[in-house]
Formats: sequence, C-alpha cells, structure tokens
Amino acid sequence: MEYQTIILEKKNSITTLTLNRPEKLNALSPRMMAELVDAFRSVNQDDETAVLVITGAGRGFCSGADLSPQAGNQGASSSGEERTERGIDDITLKGFPREAPLALAGMRKPVIAAINGVAVGGGCTLTLACDIRIASETARFSIPLTRVGFTLELGSSYFLSRVVGIGKACELVFTGRMIDAREAKEIGLVNQVVPADKLLETTYEMAGDIIKAAPLATRITKAGLYQGMNADLPTQLRWESLALGYLSGTEDQREAVRAFMEKRAPVFRGR
Repeated sequence: MEYQTIILEKKNSITTLTLNRPEKLNALSPRMMAELVDAFRSVNQDDETAVLVITGAGRGFCSGADLSPQAGNQGASSSGEERTERGIDDITLKGFPREAPLALAGMRKPVIAAINGVAVGGGCTLTLACDIRIASETARFSIPLTRVGFTLELGSSYFLSRVVGIGKACELVFTGRMIDAREAKEIGLVNQVVPADKLLETTYEMAGDIIKAAPLATRITKAGLYQGMNADLPTQLRWESLALGYLSGTEDQREAVRAFMEKRAPVFRGR
C-alpha cells in the first residue's frame, strides 16, 4: 500500500511510524486507519524490526477521529431508522473499524508511543494499545466521547482500565476532562515525561536498550505478560515452563551463554 497519511521509516532495527496529517493534528481518517492496519501488519512480519516507535508529525500526536465531511467517517453518525434497519454489528463494523487496535495489540515486537502533543479520543486509545508510553511535557490527554453523545471506541473500553485502573478510567471518560502530562504520569497513563526537545532522543534510547536483548525472548516475554493479565497463577506457571523449555534450545540462548563466558556483548539473530 502507498502511504499518504503516515510515514514509515526503519533504522538500526527500529521502525518509526509517524502519523502525518499535521494540518489536522493527525486526526484519524478512514484512509489513515487503513494505512495503520497495513503498516502494523507489515512491521509485525518484518524480522528486521525489533521495536516499533509511533509518534505524530507537527505539534500534535493525534486529535482523534476526523469528523469533517471530507474525511469520510460516515459511521460516526446514524439515524434511528438506520439503526433499526441495520444491526448494531453492521453499524460498528462500518463506522468504527476494529482492525487497527487488534493489529496493534497483536504486535509481537515492543511498541513505544512517543507522544509529542495532544492525544484525544482515538488518539489517546492508540497510545493505550502500545507497550510503553513516553510523553512530551506539552502532551495532553482526553477521551471526551460522552460529551459528544458517543461511547468508548477503538478498544478504549478494554485498554483504559487495565492501564490506569477502573476508578480513574471512570473519572476520565465520565468527565471527558483534559489532563496534562504530569497528571498522566501520576496515574500511570504514561511511563515517562520528558522535555519536548528530548522526546525522540529518550524514546530511541529506550528502544536501543530493548534491541540489546534476544528478540525471540523479548517477543515471547511480551506475549506472556499480556496473557498473564487475564490468567490465573497455575496457568501462567505452566506457560512459563513451556516458554523456558522452548527458549533454552535456541541459538540466541546459547549465544548469550557463550558471550557471558567470553565477557563480550552477545550477537543475537532471533533464532
């Protein structure tokens, strides 16, 4: 797919996806959603990518859905007659596509959101589906959907309470209020807050630390952490035994032992 609303760049095993509609504060159009799905799937299958970084062009990260007529988000509003004639699944699938959050949440590699400005509605949800969130001091967050007669979208009903807890999630979505980067850090919505001119530098430093680890082990560990959020302890202990047994026979694990004995940095190949 030819990308018109995003930019995808790869350097040193780190792929950067930049939302690129700065004149609209990177608002989500149907075209952008389709491009995001394609990019997420492409990066997920790219063995040369170890970490994905997502950020926004210009002064915003993402201002949510673009509701202008030109954007083509026709499913954002439907009449009572339409709701009667069509099932709720038809309305949901047409107006609020589920492929993007599923594709992002299903990413095998670590994903870091570098939040350079406002992240509202679906823009905030996009960061919630990432593994790590680093915010500029200028970042702002809001999920104001109830204020415009809508409810949660793009997986925010799943992600938000898991990130900040049910009480804080209720407060944020019931009031729809905007919070700054400092408060976002306090409630666990973001991992770090850094000066605006240090955002990408800090993000790439963290990505650089991540790619020093064995990529296969990192991918399996990520899967285990997320599975553990919805599993009981016996299930996770069985999973850990299987995962450890599998990894103990890999080329990377043997290389790690050799490197330790030889007092050098390991050279991992993802095998």
